[in-house]
Amino acid sequence: MSFVPNNNQQLSLMDSTFHLTEREKRFLEKSWAKTFAEKVFPAIDESIFSVLYSDKASRPNTPANVIVGALILKEALGDTDDELVEALMFDVRYQYALHTTSFEEQPLSDRTLSRFRARVLAYETEHDVDLIHECVVKMAKEIAEFMEISPNMQRMDSMMIAANIKNLSLLELFYTCVANLAKIMNQREITLPEEQHHYIEKDDFNRCVYHNRAMDATERTIIVMHDAEKLIAICDQTGELDDTSEYQLLIRLLKERTRIGDDGTRRLREKGEIETPSEVLLNPSDPEATFRYKAGKKNLGYVGNIVESVGEKGSLITDYGYEKNIYADHQFMRDYLEQQDTFAEGAFLVADGAYSGERNVQIASSHNLKLVTTNFTGRKPDEIYADFKFSADGHFLLECVHGCIPEECRYDPKNECSVAYFKTEECSSCPYKDRCRPCFLKTRVRKEVSWKSVRRAKQLQFMKTEEFSQYARFRNGVEAIPSLLRRRYHVDKIPAHGKDRTRLHFGFKIAALNFQKLLDYINSPGLCAQKRETA
Repeated sequence: MSFVPNNNQQLSLMDSTFHLTEREKRFLEKSWAKTFAEKVFPAIDESIFSVLYSDKASRPNTPANVIVGALILKEALGDTDDELVEALMFDVRYQYALHTTSFEEQPLSDRTLSRFRARVLAYETEHDVDLIHECVVKMAKEIAEFMEISPNMQRMDSMMIAANIKNLSLLELFYTCVANLAKIMNQREITLPEEQHHYIEKDDFNRCVYHNRAMDATERTIIVMHDAEKLIAICDQTGELDDTSEYQLLIRLLKERTRIGDDGTRRLREKGEIETPSEVLLNPSDPEATFRYKAGKKNLGYVGNIVESVGEKGSLITDYGYEKNIYADHQFMRDYLEQQDTFAEGAFLVADGAYSGERNVQIASSHNLKLVTTNFTGRKPDEIYADFKFSADGHFLLECVHGCIPEECRYDPKNECSVAYFKTEECSSCPYKDRCRPCFLKTRVRKEVSWKSVRRAKQLQFMKTEEFSQYARFRNGVEAIPSLLRRRYHVDKIPAHGKDRTRLHFGFKIAALNFQKLLDYINSPGLCAQKRETA
């Protein structure tokens, strides 16, 4: 299948809109379809997806911008794949939005969307390039220009995204992995021992996990663990299942949750013996999902990061990130900052305290971007350190809060601090000595202080100003995004497993939310009044 640009958007004499009555046309013009057709669909760069198709002459592809636009509408309107295909056939609003009113036959079939997603995922696996993210971000920039939103006012927030999996107990986890391997062994006609044959029988899960009360859960888990060892030994002898996920996941489970004792037998690990508890296998249905506590709640799955640009009349999500939920917020910030260009007119980005970090502040400053974090994390330094003066590189203390200049100063790279020596008489009479707490030696006074402490003290002072209060109120607006994604776009119920697959759906949900923000902007009273005056 070769890539062919979608140039078939010229209206034909058989265009379906020509058969509408004047009343029907007025309703069509007032619907969401007009906004999508005029602002969203033209912003979809189909050339991004040309790498998914052959460069040789062959059967042309289904228009990429029609597929991407349809997937955005699917998330915006809450359709399933089948409902979307049917709606495009019979609903003129979908055809109008996707510029297919003149097509003799609508281009989507029951497999078009799934095949397109598979191509995108295969390309990402091979080249580590997220085409959907590239398309959504580029589309958002074009819509932002129409909405007169510049990147000079930004805010950032993250949200936990639940994996579509069940939180299994250890017994359930072991049983499921063993049963999966037993079933595929049976499919490959590998003889199962009589003792383990029950794993392929119907309702054996309920009998083993729920109905067997003769032994406690730990004892039953140990039995399943030993069954796993026996099946692994059989697979190792044949070598036929080495490349299967069922075999690999059971090997991973044994490595993470068990260990070989001093007597050479395998036993379950104690809770404190698990090496990376946040990254262990939680459910074989989604091996990439990770575990994390946040705000006192247990989260299984992933984390999404959102960058929202704000203008006078609206806001738009201009970038996003998606990783396992053990990915730190400050790393999201660093990833975003490192890919930005310099802001010629200056800009600011407001986020909560989890995004802070000396390195992030430095990167933001190098791009002429002011990074403001509204929470203070970690130990609070005394505010007197805000008046300490350092050299430009932040290595040497030049003057303390009392105006004293050190006799000697050196930089300690191991602790990333400046080690300064002052006269004893100066520090003895200093009114800040009880708060500064220097070390009085025999002949002089030693003081260790880092530029990081000075910056954090300056931040504490800044947090008491009215300017900071305005930044904090500005950041509060981004808190509505996670709520919207959960309530309206059901981000916690993505019908897919794995980081790459769920990230693809997350990208289309972001695009759908931006479409809704565009609709709200166009239907705002001020813009409607402006249109009437122009008319």
